[in-house]
Amino acid sequence: MAFLPEFGGLAMTLIAFVVALSIIVAIHEYGHYIVGRWSGIHAEVFSLGFGPVLFSRVDRRGTKWQVAALPFGGYVRFMGDSDAASGKDGDAVRAMTEAERRRTMHGAPLWARAATVVAGPAFNFALSIIVFAGIIMARGQVAEPLTVGEMRPLSEMAFELREGDEVLAVAGQPVPAFSDTAAMDEFAGAIPKERVLDYTVRRGDAVIEVSGPNLYPPLISQLAPQSAAYDIGLAPGDVIVAVNGEEVAAFDQLKTHVEGAGGAPIQIAVFRPGTGETLDFVLAPRRVDEPQPEGGFATKWRIGIVGGLAFEPATEVIGPVQAIGDGVSQTFRIMTGSISGLWHMITGAISTCNMTGPIGIAQTSGAMASQGAESFIWFVAALSTAVGLLNLFPVPVLDGGHLVFYAYEAVAGRPPSDFALRVLMAAGLTLVLSVMIFALTNDIFCP
Repeated sequence: MAFLPEFGGLAMTLIAFVVALSIIVAIHEYGHYIVGRWSGIHAEVFSLGFGPVLFSRVDRRGTKWQVAALPFGGYVRFMGDSDAASGKDGDAVRAMTEAERRRTMHGAPLWARAATVVAGPAFNFALSIIVFAGIIMARGQVAEPLTVGEMRPLSEMAFELREGDEVLAVAGQPVPAFSDTAAMDEFAGAIPKERVLDYTVRRGDAVIEVSGPNLYPPLISQLAPQSAAYDIGLAPGDVIVAVNGEEVAAFDQLKTHVEGAGGAPIQIAVFRPGTGETLDFVLAPRRVDEPQPEGGFATKWRIGIVGGLAFEPATEVIGPVQAIGDGVSQTFRIMTGSISGLWHMITGAISTCNMTGPIGIAQTSGAMASQGAESFIWFVAALSTAVGLLNLFPVPVLDGGHLVFYAYEAVAGRPPSDFALRVLMAAGLTLVLSVMIFALTNDIFCP
C-alpha cells in the first residue's frame, strides 16, 4: 500500500521532498542549537526555512522559533552573528561586555564553538542510526533454518510448499546458513533455472519432498527511483515471466537478458498478482554505475528492480544492541560509498551524472514514498547521512569549514582575521552555489 496514493503527481512529490528535507534540517539545526545552549552560547533565532516568516514564537530563554516560507533549509542564528552563516557582527560583539561575549559563537571557548558546530552533522548521523536500527528491529532477521513465513503470489500455479515449512534443500542443494552471504551466493548459482523445483522440507516431525517455485524468481520486491522499470509503471509484487517472448523462471535469467540487450529496448511480460493479469511492457535498460564490494564502481545495464525470495521468510527478533550496531554499519556504508562515488566522479572513472540536485532528490522522495512508509523513512535516514557528511566537507560556509578555522585557531593561538574570514566565506559560498547549479543541470540534462 502506498504511503501517499498516486504519488506520481508533482504536488505530492513536492510534499514528500519538503517532509524529508524538513525532518533532516530540523534535526541538524537542533543539534547546533541544543549543544550550543549546553555550552553557554545563546541562540537568538531557530528557523526552519528561509524567507518570509509564516509563524514564530519566542521562548522563555529569548530564542525566536520560526517557520519560513521557503522550506529548503534552515539555520540557527546565535548571539553575535551577522547572518545565518554565522558571520561575525564585529560592531555588536565589540560593544558587548565580557559576560555577553561569552554567550556568542565568537566569544565562547574554542571547545564550545567546535562542539556546537560538529553537533549538527552528529545529530544527522544519530538520526540515521536510530532509524536504521528501528527498521532492522521491526524487520527482524531471517530465522535459521530458512523457514517459509508467507508465500508470495508469483503466478496462478499451485505449489505444495506452505507456511511453516523449514527448507532443508532445494533441487537437492542443501540450504546453507542464510547469514553466510558467500555460501548463499554459491547455493543460488547452483539452483536450476526452472519455474518449479523440488523442495526438501521439515513439516512438523516429518521430512518430506514438496513442489515449490524457483527460490529466486524474477520478482520485483523494490523499484529504484528514476529507473526504466519505475518510469513505465512496474510495481513491487510484479513478476516478470518472459523477456522478448522467452520464458524466464529465475531472476538471474532476467538479469542475463537485461545485460545482454546492451541498452536496446526489450519486451517483457509481467504477471500482476493484484489483478491476475499478464501485461506487456517495452523498456530500455540504462547504464548504472554500481559500487562493488571490493571497492570502486562497475558500469552495468539495469532496469532498476530489486528481487527477492519466492516467499517471505520467517524472522527472529533482533536485540537493540545488534540493531544499533547494524545501524552504525549501514550509516558508515553510505558515508564511504558517497566519498568513493565523489572521488570516482572527480577522477572521471564514473559519470558526473551520478550527482543529483534538488529535482532528483525530490523525484526520489516521491518514488520512495510511493513504495510505502518504510521505504520513505529509510530514504530519509539515508539522506540524513548524506547531509551530515556533506556538511563536514572542509568548505567555508559549511560546518567543516568552520571546524578548519577552529583547528587553525588551536594551532596558531588566534583566529583568522575578519578580512580573511570574509574572503574565505565568499569563496566557499561561490563553490557551494556552483556545485548546486551543476547538480541542478544534471537533473535537467542528464539522461
